[in-house]
Amino acid sequence: MSGPYVIRGSVSLPEAELMWRFSRSGGPGGQHVNTSDTQVELGFDLAKTSALPPVWKERALDRLAGRLVDGVITVRASEHRSQWRNRETAAVRLASLLAEASAPPPKPRRATRIPRGINERRLREKKQRSDTKRGRNGRDWG
Repeated sequence: MSGPYVIRGSVSLPEAELMWRFSRSGGPGGQHVNTSDTQVELGFDLAKTSALPPVWKERALDRLAGRLVDGVITVRASEHRSQWRNRETAAVRLASLLAEASAPPPKPRRATRIPRGINERRLREKKQRSDTKRGRNGRDWG
C-alpha cells in the first residue's frame, strides 16, 4: 500500500488490523478477469480496535450500526483491473467512511427571525405579480 491512510488528524488505519480478501471480479478486463483475483474486500473490526479514540469509536459504532456485521465493517472495490488499485480504492473508501462516521455532530442551528425588509419585499413582489396576471384576463377590454 502507499502508506498510512489518515482518518483525521494523527489517527490512521493500522495495517495490522485490516483484513483483506480477494476474489474474481466482473467488469472490464476481458479474459484477464477470469484468471485473476482483482476484487478486494477490506474488513476492519471497529468493535475491537484500539486505534480510534473511545469517543470516535462510540460515534462510529452508533452511526454505522446498520453496516456492521459482528462489529466488522466491510468495504468492497472492483472498479479497476488491477488488484493494487482496488486495494488503494478500498482503503481510501474505508478511511473516509470512518472519518465521516466519527466526526463530531454539527452545531445545532440557532433560530433567527426573518428581517422585516425581506418579508415586505417578498409581499410587494407577490402583489406586482398578481396585478400583472390579473391584467391578462380580457374582461376589461371593451
